[in-house]
This record gives sequence, structure tokens and C-alpha cells, in this order.
Amino acid sequence: MSGLGITYGRGGATSSLMDLQNSDCILIEGSNMAEAHPVGFRHPMIAKRKGAKLIHVDPRFTRTSALCDIYAPIRPGTDIAFLGGLVNYVIQNEAYFKEYVVNYTNAPTLLSEDYEDMDDTGIFVGWDEQKRTYDFNKWRYEGMPISPAVGGSQGAITGEAYSNRVGQYDGAGEFPTDPTLQHPRSVFQVLKRHFSRYTPEMVEKVCGTPKESFLEVAKTICENSNPDRTTSICYSVGWTQHSKGAQLIRTSAILQLLLGNMGRPGGGIMALRGHATIQGSTDIATLYNILPGYVAIPDANKTHNTWKEYLETETAHTGWWSNFPKYATSIMKAWYGDAATPENDFLFDKFVRINGDHSYYPTIMAMKDKEEGQGVEGAFVFGQNFAVGGPHARLARDGLRNLDYLVVLDAFDIETSGVWKLDGVDPKTVGVEVFFMPAALVAEKDGTFTQTQRMVQWHDKSVDPPDDARSDAWFVYHLGRRIKELYKDSTDPRDELIQAMTWDYGHEGDRQEPIIDNVLREINGYTVADKKPINSFVQLKEDGTTACGAWIYCGIYKDGENQAKNREFGEAPHANWGWAWPLNRRILYNRASADPSGKPWSERKKLVWWNEEEEKWNGIDVPDFEPAKNPDYRADPSAVGQAAISGNSPFIVNADGKGWLFAPGGLKDGPLPVHYEPLESPVQNLMYKQQYDPGVKKYDRPDNPYNKPMDPRYPYSITTYRLTEHHTTGAMSRWIPWLGELQPESFAEISTELAAEKGIENLDDITVITSRGKLHTRALVTDRIPVYDFDGQKLHTIGLPYHFGPNGLVTGGFVNDLMPVSLEANVSIHEAKAFTCNMEKGHL
Repeated sequence: MSGLGITYGRGGATSSLMDLQNSDCILIEGSNMAEAHPVGFRHPMIAKRKGAKLIHVDPRFTRTSALCDIYAPIRPGTDIAFLGGLVNYVIQNEAYFKEYVVNYTNAPTLLSEDYEDMDDTGIFVGWDEQKRTYDFNKWRYEGMPISPAVGGSQGAITGEAYSNRVGQYDGAGEFPTDPTLQHPRSVFQVLKRHFSRYTPEMVEKVCGTPKESFLEVAKTICENSNPDRTTSICYSVGWTQHSKGAQLIRTSAILQLLLGNMGRPGGGIMALRGHATIQGSTDIATLYNILPGYVAIPDANKTHNTWKEYLETETAHTGWWSNFPKYATSIMKAWYGDAATPENDFLFDKFVRINGDHSYYPTIMAMKDKEEGQGVEGAFVFGQNFAVGGPHARLARDGLRNLDYLVVLDAFDIETSGVWKLDGVDPKTVGVEVFFMPAALVAEKDGTFTQTQRMVQWHDKSVDPPDDARSDAWFVYHLGRRIKELYKDSTDPRDELIQAMTWDYGHEGDRQEPIIDNVLREINGYTVADKKPINSFVQLKEDGTTACGAWIYCGIYKDGENQAKNREFGEAPHANWGWAWPLNRRILYNRASADPSGKPWSERKKLVWWNEEEEKWNGIDVPDFEPAKNPDYRADPSAVGQAAISGNSPFIVNADGKGWLFAPGGLKDGPLPVHYEPLESPVQNLMYKQQYDPGVKKYDRPDNPYNKPMDPRYPYSITTYRLTEHHTTGAMSRWIPWLGELQPESFAEISTELAAEKGIENLDDITVITSRGKLHTRALVTDRIPVYDFDGQKLHTIGLPYHFGPNGLVTGGFVNDLMPVSLEANVSIHEAKAFTCNMEKGHL
């Protein structure tokens, strides 16, 4: 979540679901929380009973809308225009929390004279049309040195590794500021000018949101954001799955800084994760470009030739990320044990490098385009069904069929494992060899979930899995054991990492399941000499005397006890229920809950405070700040590391300790958010000449055609969504009879007005059409889908649940066959929430 990371320093949810009960107002946008996160939604409902105002902004009127005080409709793909309108409203009406903004954000910082305000083109200064990239040097602060490591020479900035996505910059030092916020080159004035065109009238024209509804939302948020009151924002994939998803989320992050809602009870931004342990899967670390704990993986396109160069390149001069060498070294010790030493640079010369974009869809295309000796030859698929769930799913299925081998671990015979017989292909012509491994479900294995609020919870095995089913960990553990045995006598230098790899987790029981508790101990970290667990990442060393699988999880085995097993329910913030990274902090950046002198902004919103007598920070939550750093401490301009972070700077991971309203680097598509239309849009961008985000990744190839903007053949917008009764691609729900009874087939949700235009009755057969394919389904005609007036043109939206496929008890067409492969500039997320189509009655 680079939109949060570049603004605050960390990409995770900033508070907890339970803390929503302390909110005075909750804005839910980009999420149908009542249906997609029904258990978590109990907390907004408790807040409502306590007097909080609930707001829902969404293209559909849903069960969430019905339970909120205010519903504001919005055209799919226009959230930046809506949120930008809120930012403009806050500034124009001077509703921002001035003391918070001046002290805790970079609002007073002056930009260099190289920076120029965006004009009507919709392109920031520094754009290179030929390279289709920005030169970040044009966005730097006044006095910030021009960096050759910015603007391309150090390879792609992905926004995923901490060193890429946190607010950092080259060189230490203090930059000129204007605490009055009046200087024309101050970040605040730049921000004010940038969002000035996002007026309520423009929001109505672009978003289709009635002006009265927008103003009601704006006033309600402002009335509930001050020293004594806080507003929280909840979002999910309805924000992330856009061609400008990172910038969309960043707009909300800017809004929360202006309102002073970060780091305070009932404030923050709740990133509602897609399912149980998505947070954990990125933490420990399934993305191609990071190691566990968001440590940057070595990159052949960067100055990562040696261990020394790697550390120097990725280590920040100031802020928390100055500790990078400790975290990287401890990973190498955890993985390679005694074989990794300072003398051999911890085996870095043997370690893997990436050399390009190896994200999901370039990998799929490398499967599809495989030739002898080139491309991707095989794949292991754990708990994923991308034959249904990925963008342009037909292209993914074609890619899978072109592999030499495919290993699928799942509880059911999902579409990914059956790809060799789908889409009408002759199985005799399909070369892939599929190995299906029956997998244990969650109640059949030990382990942890790291869920939406960064909280890790242990789950004990309740029952053995049936027959030959085994846990994913069993498969990986024994595969690793066999690989080590296979290579133990090799003399090939490239095999040294396999030989050195520590694989001493042990196993237990007749089924020889790995001891998962030992895996968690390694993730927590320990001192190498005596194997004793460490209690905090501040104990990690860069000399090789500590080992740690993921620094952000240090403390989960504090004092030798598995903290994820905690089940003590108490007062907020419920510190003894599970364990949250980092160091069991439940609300991030909570130094901001106190004023610059260290006193709570108000008694009602008290969280942490400076104790003069004890000369340390106390609080209800674990302080997210150096415990003994006095609020009056001011960093020397020459200071480095954490010494460069002043006592009034709560965002300690960022290089200056401030929340970043303006980002002088770190995001590929701009220092500030901009409204662009989706890549596929039925209308022209009314705000700028640039139609869609210039940084969007397109794949122009015959098997991935795009619907051109304003193409009359595709006049409608699609937004995909999920149902309560089914889980993502349906891999765990379409085989369950009682869930099938509740949601027995796929459908397309359309407005009564569109149905009348097309002569369609409720439950009629229909065909939804894009340039990628067709979907046969049935119509659900409803008045819950708003129709938008766009300069006299009626704009219709079609809602499609994406859970269905041909396997299981409940079946349906592949919704994601309709979607193009077009990826966001920073994190390569696809655009599932806004693309164009046509629709006709009957099955065509």
C-alpha cells in the first residue's frame, strides 16, 4: 500500500478495527464493508450506537449504504476527484487542524524553484515523453541536492520495499520552511493551488455526486475532526484496483493529515484486507521485489553489486530506515546460519537478484509466450485460483496451458488445476503436466493469521486433514528437505545457498508436519550465540550476532512466549489479544495523539503522552516513538539516523519524521494525486487534457486488446465486487451446499433505467461484451445502481460479482475474462473496478 507508505512511512492499516468504536465519524469508500467484511463491520455499528456518523460513498447502494447515515453515489473510477474535493473544501474553509499540520506534516517546507504547478495538461513537471517517466529531481525541496539515484539510474521505484516507499531523500539536513504557511513555494500553498479546481461543482460534474450530498459529507467530516473529535476512513479493493490506486489512497492520506486524524483514537485509515492473512502474505513476503519485513530484494538494475553497495544504496541517512543494515544482515543469518559471515559478506555474492518486472502479469505473459529454453516453464500455486481471479483470466489460462508443469495445492479441484480441460480445448493438445496436491484447510493445521489491522493471531489445529491432504507448510518443508538432500554433495558454486540454507524446523506426529512454532521463533529473531529470542528490533545488530526472519515481527516471541496466542479481552486498545506489529502497537504514529509539547490534544482522545517525572513516553498504547526522546528535542541539521528526528515529529519511519502532503519522490506518477479517467472510460476527462494516468502499464498485444476511451461500442462501465456468501474466486465456497443455496448463480446488476432501454426483465439472460470476450449471465434489475448525468449524457454502470467459474456445485462464467491487463504504475495492481463494456439481451 504505497499510497500510505509514502505519506506516513508504513503501508499497513494505521489503527485497529476495534478502534473504530472510538470514531466520531467513519467514511467508508472503496468498500462494501457490511457485506465484504461483515464481522469487522460490527465495530462501525457500535460506533453508530455511540453517536458516530457513518458515511458511505459507492457506485452502488448496498447493505453498507443502508446502514449509514449518509450515502453519496459516485461514478466508478472518480474517487480522486471526490477526495480531492474534500481536500479543497478543508483548505478553502480553513477546517484543517493548523497546529497539527504545521508541526507534524511537511506543509511548511519550501520546494525548489524547479517545481512548477501542474497546468491543464495534467502532467507534472519533469515528464519525459520518450521514456514515459518522471525526473523526481524536479520535485525536490529547496536546498535538497540533485540526486543521480533519482529519476531512473537506480532502477524502478516500486513503492513496495520500505526503502522505496517511505518518505526519504538523499542527504541529511534541514530544509527551509515557512511556519506561517504563506510562502508560495511552501508545500501547503502548492497543495492549495493544486486542489483548487476540485470544487463541489466540479465534483458533481465528474463524479455524478449531487453537490448537496458532497457538501453534507464534507461538513460532517470537518465537524468531527478537531482536537476533541476524530474521523476514520475505511477502504478496500474498491480503491486499490484502479489504474491510479496508489494515488487514490494517498489522497485519503493527505486528507487525514490535514484534519489531524492520524495517530489518534478513532482516527486513521483502515485498509480492509481482502481475506484472512493477506497482510501476512505481504509481510513475510510473497511479492517478487521484497524480502520479509519489506526489505528490498537485491536488484541487478541498481548499485547492488556488492554487499557494501547494497547496504549503502538501501539505507536512509535519516529516519528509522537508517537501521536497514541490521535488518538485512539478520535475515541472511536467519536463512544461512553459520555459513553467512561478515568475511564472506553474508553470502550476498551468491544471493538472488531481480532484473526487471517479475510481478504477476509479466509472469503470466512469460508463460503464454514461452519458447524452448525461454520464459516460465513451471509454476507452484498455493491457495490461489487465478484461472478465475486475475485480470483477463482467459490469458492466464492460456499461459498455464503452455507450461511444462503446474503444481496446485488446494482443497478442491479448482479451475487452475483443471485448466487443461477448460475453454473447449482438446486435452490431447495441452502439454502441461498438472500435479494436484490435496491441501489442509485452516482448522486442520497450526499457524497464524496476520489480518487487516496488522494483528497476528495463532490458530491451533482442531482435526487432522482427511486422507492424503497435507498443510502447505508440510509440502514446502519436505520439498526443501529433499532439495537439500539432492544438492548436498554438489560442487557447483551456484548450489552453495541451498547447502547453506538453515532448515532445522523439525517435524512431529505420524504425518511429519513441520513444527510451525519453530518457524515463528525464527521470524521473531534470536541472538546467534545462545538462540535466545529477542524482544525488540532495537536489539538487532549488523555484525551477524543476531538472526531474524522479519524485523517487523520482532517481539512476537517476547520472553520466549508466543504472543500471538494471547486471548485476554480487556479495555481498548486490547493489547493482550493477539499481537500487532510493530512491537504490539495498535495505533501507528500515536505520538501525534499528543501536542508538540507532549500533552494530549484532549482528555477525550488521550492515547500517549510525555511523562516529565519519568522522562519517557507513557500511554494506553505502546508509544510509536523513541521512549526517552523529549518533545523539546530538536535535531541538529547534521544529525543522522533517529537522531535526525525531532521530538515533535511523529512519523518516525520517514526521513524527516513528518507526514508527507507532498512527496518529493517515491511514486512514479506524481508528487500529488490527480484525477484521471480509468484507462477504459466512456467519457472524456473534464479536469485535464491527459485522459488517463500517464504512468499506467499497458500491454499492447493481440491477445490483450483495449476498449478505447469513449468508444461508442462500449458505452457502459463495469465494476466488479464480492458477495458475502462467496469467497474471492469461489474456490472455498462454490463447493459448500448451504452457501450455494444462498447465492446459487452469477448475475449482472443493472439499473431499471438501463433494463428498460434494452427491453430486459429481471432474471432475463443477457450477454456482457468487451473486446476481450463475452459473459453469459442473468440480469438482476434493481434501483440500487445510480444513473449519472455527464454533460447531458446518461452513464450506466453494470455490477458483476466475480466469484464464479465452471467447477464446483455453483457455477457461472468467467467475469474476469472481460477485463484487460492494465496495471497501476507503482504496484502493478489491475483495474477491476472501472472498465467499459456493452450489454445485450439474450445469450449471443
